[in-house]
Amino acid sequence: SLGMGIMLAYGSYLGEDVSLIGTARTVIILDTAIALLAGMAIFPIVFANGLSPGEGPGLIFVTLPLAFGNMAGGTILGLAFFLLLTFAALTSAISLLEPTVELLEERTPLSRVAATLVAGAGVWVLGIAALMSFNVWDEFLIMGLNVFDFLDTLTSKFMLPLTGLGAILFVAWRLDRDSVIGELGLSAGQAQAWQVVSRVVAPIGVIVVFVYGLIS
Repeated sequence: SLGMGIMLAYGSYLGEDVSLIGTARTVIILDTAIALLAGMAIFPIVFANGLSPGEGPGLIFVTLPLAFGNMAGGTILGLAFFLLLTFAALTSAISLLEPTVELLEERTPLSRVAATLVAGAGVWVLGIAALMSFNVWDEFLIMGLNVFDFLDTLTSKFMLPLTGLGAILFVAWRLDRDSVIGELGLSAGQAQAWQVVSRVVAPIGVIVVFVYGLIS
């Protein structure tokens, strides 16, 4: 979410009385807890039906429908699962589109509605291209990858870690130190720890993840 600009966009709408540290902590805890609960619910179903858990996107659209089809009451459970998945996809799409919409609204003469339409149309075109790479465009390759795999590799292996690295370097080295400390509400000791983590530890960690993603 940091690499996608989601947290930056949402953070810019928070009031001055909202704790950034407390909000970030809540988001991290809830996101991790829900992810673990989802895994605990989904993977036992997969293993119980002798299906492969390593299908990637196919796990949702191929493996799980087969698993639900073999369960008692699977139709109802499957309907509930995919209904919740639809809501999750919709809310994720809105949050992912927001940074682009906000950028267009602030840097161009476009209104918010026009910026939303332009950004949505651009994403829709890329989505159609990615979808067609599985059928009529399956022979069209970019650097040996179809459109879907190319976009996935470009974003997950390059754009996400590098954007996250740029964000932490900007906050740690370019923003006014006193302003950052004031916004985060840090004490003197916490401020020193923040300086070390943001300027040294976090950038090194992101670089390690970036390099590992390239060689793996």
